[in-house]
Amino acid sequence: MRVVGKGAFGKVFQVRKKGLSNDGGFDDGDGIFAMKVMKKESIIKNNHVDYMKAERDILTKVVHPFIVQLRYSFQTKSKLYLILDFINGGHLFYHLYRQRIFSEDQAMIYAAEIVSAVSHLHQYGIVHRDLKPENILMDSDGHVMLTDFGLSKEIDASSRSNSMCGTTEYMAPEILLSKGHNKDADWWSTGILLYEMLAGQPPFTHANRKKLQEKIINEKVKLPPRLSSDVHSLLKGLLQKDPSKRLGSGPRGANEIKYHKWFRPINWKKLEAKELQPKFKPDVGGKDCTANFDKCWTGMPLDDSPAPTPTTGDHFQGYTYEAPNPWLSSI
Repeated sequence: MRVVGKGAFGKVFQVRKKGLSNDGGFDDGDGIFAMKVMKKESIIKNNHVDYMKAERDILTKVVHPFIVQLRYSFQTKSKLYLILDFINGGHLFYHLYRQRIFSEDQAMIYAAEIVSAVSHLHQYGIVHRDLKPENILMDSDGHVMLTDFGLSKEIDASSRSNSMCGTTEYMAPEILLSKGHNKDADWWSTGILLYEMLAGQPPFTHANRKKLQEKIINEKVKLPPRLSSDVHSLLKGLLQKDPSKRLGSGPRGANEIKYHKWFRPINWKKLEAKELQPKFKPDVGGKDCTANFDKCWTGMPLDDSPAPTPTTGDHFQGYTYEAPNPWLSSI
C-alpha cells in the first residue's frame, strides 16, 4: 500500500493481508501489517546472514507490550520477508524532530517503556545493539514500540561480543574500543536516547566519524543545566564510560534503573499494562494511516523491485514462521 521505511537491505512496506489464513487466522481478514523485505544477495555479500537469522529467531521468542510483534516470516528465491504489526503513529524520531525537545514528564513515560522493553530482552539473553529514535515507533495511543532487531544478538550473561555494530552516535565506548560488550551497551544507548529526547540532539556529535568516536570514548558528558538533578543523576549513571560501573550492570540489573529516583512517579505494573497514558498522542486517521511517516518514504514508488537469486547454498533454511493464534490459545 505504501513504503514506510528503507534500510541497507531493502524496504519496509505497509501491506494489507487478503482474507483469513486457513486455520482462521488471528486477524479479521482486513489486517494491516508492515512487511520488511530484504535482498538475500545483499545479505550474503555483506556477511550478514547470521544477523538476519538472529532477527527472525529473536522476534519469534519475544512478546512484550512495547516490542513490535512478528506475525509471519517467509522467503522467495531472492528475498526474505518479515510481516510485523503495523504501528501507525510513526517513528519517535519524527515526533522529536517536530517538537524539538520533550518535557521531562513526556520523556519519562517513553524512557520507562523503553527500559521495560530492553529489560525484557535482557531476561532472554538478547542485546538489541541498535537503540535509536529511528528504531522506536509510536502507536496511536502514544506508547512507544521497539523495532528493528537486525543487529540484535543472544549473548550469554558471562560472554562478550566483539562485533562493531550500531549507529555511532548511540554506540557504547566498549563497542568502539572493541573491548567486548554485553547488555550494558544497551543501557548506554538508552542514556543517549533519553539525553536526546530532553536536549534535542545526542550528547556527542561530529561530522567526522573518527572524531565522533574519540569524543564518545574520551569526552565528559555536558548535561543541560535546566534539567532536574534527578534526571542528571540518571543520565550520569547510564552514561558511565566504564560498563562495569554503569547503572543496570550491578547485581540488581534493570531494577537499578527502574527504581532510580527520577522514575519514582512510575508504577511499573500499570506501565506494562498500558494504564499510564502518555501526554502526547499522534494524530492518526485510522489503522492504515501513514501521515506520521516521512514523505521521503511514503512518496516512493511501490515496487518490490526484482533482485538476483543468490547462486550459493541455502543459507536461510527454516526461515518460514507463523505466530501462534492468540484467539485459539486462549480457549
